[in-house]
Amino acid sequence: MSKPVLSAHFESREPSDVRLAQMKYDEREVKPEAVINVGIGNVSLPANPAMMKRMFELDAPGSPFAKGAIRYTGTAGTEECRNAFKNILKCEGFYADDLFVQVTDGGSASMELAILGVCGPAGTAESPLMMIDPAYTNYISFAQRVGRKTITVKRQLAEDGNFNLPELDKIEEIIQANKPGAMLVIPYDNPTGQLYEHEIMVELAKLCVKNNMWMISDEAYRELYYDENIKLVSIWGINDLEVPGIQGRRISIETASKVWNACGLRIGALITDNKEFHTRSVAEYTANLCANAIGQYIFGALAQEDKDGILGWCKDLRVYYKEQILMVSKGLKEHEPGLIVSSPDASIYSVIDVRNVVKPGFDAVDFVLYCAGEGSEEIDGVETTLLVAPMKGFYDIEAGQPNPGSTQFRISFVESPENMKKVPELFVKLLKQFEAQR
Repeated sequence: MSKPVLSAHFESREPSDVRLAQMKYDEREVKPEAVINVGIGNVSLPANPAMMKRMFELDAPGSPFAKGAIRYTGTAGTEECRNAFKNILKCEGFYADDLFVQVTDGGSASMELAILGVCGPAGTAESPLMMIDPAYTNYISFAQRVGRKTITVKRQLAEDGNFNLPELDKIEEIIQANKPGAMLVIPYDNPTGQLYEHEIMVELAKLCVKNNMWMISDEAYRELYYDENIKLVSIWGINDLEVPGIQGRRISIETASKVWNACGLRIGALITDNKEFHTRSVAEYTANLCANAIGQYIFGALAQEDKDGILGWCKDLRVYYKEQILMVSKGLKEHEPGLIVSSPDASIYSVIDVRNVVKPGFDAVDFVLYCAGEGSEEIDGVETTLLVAPMKGFYDIEAGQPNPGSTQFRISFVESPENMKKVPELFVKLLKQFEAQR
């Protein structure tokens, strides 16, 4: 008997690189005593106290859920939840009164909406999304899902750990050759952990205006930067006085996941200063009805927080992450001096490149699957394995071309400090174990 046929799209799909290790580990029949998962940015810290209070008191008087009913909200989100996103921006020093906020199911839904809003039509090369490689792998996946094309500006990881952008004139050559609909920038960069300083953001904004493009800024990690002398970077810190024509083409992607430690809440936002974009985006999202109603209520607590509370929370997070990132970066170089570790400037990620310490033919995916499926090492008397993300999927590479991610990995600083301290030794030991049997 014949079987129903899968679509070509489904037949081509493979798991995201950020989930690959966990999925393989779940299949492992004989598991080690411990596993440290730094393959995905699944933050393990407690959420903001104002949010936790609402989470634990959903039945409190005045809660919309006190009587047990969980109804749809408006498609754009509750006014309070939208104001929470605006309040955060205002506390950070940005003017937000004229911005349009649409609440979405996580930043992921905002990514997909943004691509639908600036690229197309589907199945053509018209108005592609311009990314800066390596870029967060889910943008590539979402573009494929909705049939939109992507193009990239290539960064190179130097021996000193810096991902170097090409000169601006080279970037403009790519723009003029491909005529993208928008440029995506991740200023607190996922996956590299590097920071686009304000001056670079301004120059990229000028290119967007000159070439009539939207500018999309993924600001999931805004406030997570580790040089206190740096000015807080945001697309909302660029205005028409500095870049004439930038207003009306700005879009940011926001989330409760990272700075607010609420990955599983699945609340994000698409913010813009363009009313028409907002109106059409909400119209598109009506098919989804609305974002998570309970999540909106919990995150909405931040609408009432004052500036000292917002900025104090962010400062404490910076102190915490800076300590973990510097500890791991130093430990990796101590255990294997030949490793290249990306400069730890921002976000909660670092890239490790093993190109100088492995034999030819090394493939990052094979190593990740080995660690998840069979590898382990004794750390402090406990058999342990490590889950990391291969970087191959973070590069948008044409078929047949070499992929720099073949020797690179992204690690997330999301485990406890005790576990993060074990990562350098564990990574190097597993790498040597893998190479010995290859």
